[in-house]
Amino acid sequence: MLKISLLAKDNNSKPKSLDEGAKSLSESNGVTSERIHLAEEANGLSMMQTLIHLLKCNIGTGLLGLPLAMKNAGLLVGPFSLLAIGILTVHCMVILLNCAQHLSQRLQKTFVNYGEAMMYSLETCPNAWLRTHSVWGRYTVSFLLIITQLGFCSVYFMFMADNLQQMVEEVHVTSKTCEPRKILVLTPSVDIRFYMLTILPFLILLVFIQNLRVLSIFSTLANITTLGSMALIFQYIMQEIPDPRNLPLMASWKTFLLFFGTAIFTFEGVGMVLPLKNQMKHPQQFSFVLYWGMSLVIVLYICLGTLGYMKFGSNTQASITLNLPNCWLYQSVKLMYSIGIFFTYALQFHVPAEIIIPFVISQVSESWVLFADLSVRTALVCLTCVSAILIPRLDLVISLVGSVSSSALALIIPPFLELITFYPEDMNCTTIVKDIMISILGLLGATPVSETFVNRKYTSSPGPNSSTLSQP
Repeated sequence: MLKISLLAKDNNSKPKSLDEGAKSLSESNGVTSERIHLAEEANGLSMMQTLIHLLKCNIGTGLLGLPLAMKNAGLLVGPFSLLAIGILTVHCMVILLNCAQHLSQRLQKTFVNYGEAMMYSLETCPNAWLRTHSVWGRYTVSFLLIITQLGFCSVYFMFMADNLQQMVEEVHVTSKTCEPRKILVLTPSVDIRFYMLTILPFLILLVFIQNLRVLSIFSTLANITTLGSMALIFQYIMQEIPDPRNLPLMASWKTFLLFFGTAIFTFEGVGMVLPLKNQMKHPQQFSFVLYWGMSLVIVLYICLGTLGYMKFGSNTQASITLNLPNCWLYQSVKLMYSIGIFFTYALQFHVPAEIIIPFVISQVSESWVLFADLSVRTALVCLTCVSAILIPRLDLVISLVGSVSSSALALIIPPFLELITFYPEDMNCTTIVKDIMISILGLLGATPVSETFVNRKYTSSPGPNSSTLSQP
C-alpha cells in the first residue's frame, strides 16, 4: 500500500540530530515522492473523486457550529463576512498551489508538499539567515498541521460525547412527534467525561488501522451518514422560520472574533489541496475542481449558518444538532452525524500520525518499530481525549483552533510563501501589498481570539450546568 507522508521517512537510517534527520528526510523525499507519483499516475483520482474528497475535507464539525458563528457576527454581517473569508481562503489555496508548482518546476521535482514548499522557498530567498534555517520552515508547517489536526480530533471527541450524552439522558422523554425543543431541566446521571472515556478505546482501535484502503470504506460510510443527517437538518430548519427582524444585524467586536475563529476552523481542507492535486489523473484540471467544489462549500456554509440562526435565534447552541427536536427522527440525526465523525476521526488523525511516527520509529531498533508505532498512536488519541476533558466548551475550542493554527495555515503562511518564492523574480507592488494585508488580517484574527479564549468565563468541568441538557 502506497502512502504519501507529509514528512518522508527513511527507516534504514537513524539521524543523530533533528537537523540531520530533516536533511535525510528531505533527500529521500524527492525520490520516494516521485516513485509514488509514477506508480499512482495510471490510477489517479478522477475529477469527480477529487471533488468528493475536497467536499469531505471541508465538511466536519465546524459546519454544525456555523449558526452560533452567525449569532456571534450578526444576521447581516455574518453571511457577508463568511463569504469574504471563504473567497480569501480559496485565494490562499490558489497561492499555495501556484507556489508549489513554481518550486517543482524550478527544482525539477514531480511535486512538493506544503512543508517542502516552505523549506525550498526559504532555501532560495535573498536573506542569508532564512536560507541557513530553511528547514525550520518545514518544521513550522508540520507543527501547525499537527496542532490543527489534533485540534479537530479533540473537537470530534467533544462532539460525539455531547450528542451521546444527550441521546442517552433524554431517551425516556424522547417522543414520536417532532415538536420544537423545550427547556429540559435534567440532571445528568452520568458525567460527560464518562462518555468520552467510553469512546476512547474504540477510537484507539480505529487508528490502529493503517491501511488507507480499509479507511476508505469507513470514509464512504461517513459520507453516507453525513449526507443523510444534513438532509434532515435542512428539512427542519427551513420550516416555520420566525420573523428575523428581531435579530441583530451586527454583533459586538468580541463575539465577532469568535465568529472569525469558527469560520476559519470550518474551512478544514487547506492542508489537503496539494495532496489532492498530486494524486489526480490530470492535475491540470484541479483548479476547476477547486473553484467548483469550494463554491458549493461556501454556499452550504452560508445557507446552514444563516437559516440555523434565523430558526433558533438567541437560543442557538454550539452545535445545531443540540437544537433539534427531541424525537426519534432527529435523534437519529445526532446518531448518524456522530457515526460519520467517528470514522472521520481516523482520517484526520492520519495527518499528524504520518508526521510524528516516522521520526519516532527512526529512533528505535527494528524489533521495537511496531510497539513504538502503536504506542504513539495510543498516546496521541489519549492526548485528544484529555484535551476534550479539560476544555469542555465546544464553541471556544473551535474558535481557538481555527484562529491560531488554522488561520496560520490558511491565511498567514500562503501569502508569506508567495512573497519569498516570487520576490527574487520582480513581484509587482500590488501583489506585495496584497500578501502583507492578508497575513496581517490572519494575525489580527488570531491574537484577540486567543486572549478571548483564555479570559472568557466558562464551566471548568461538564456536568449539570452543561448546555447539553438544558436547552431550548
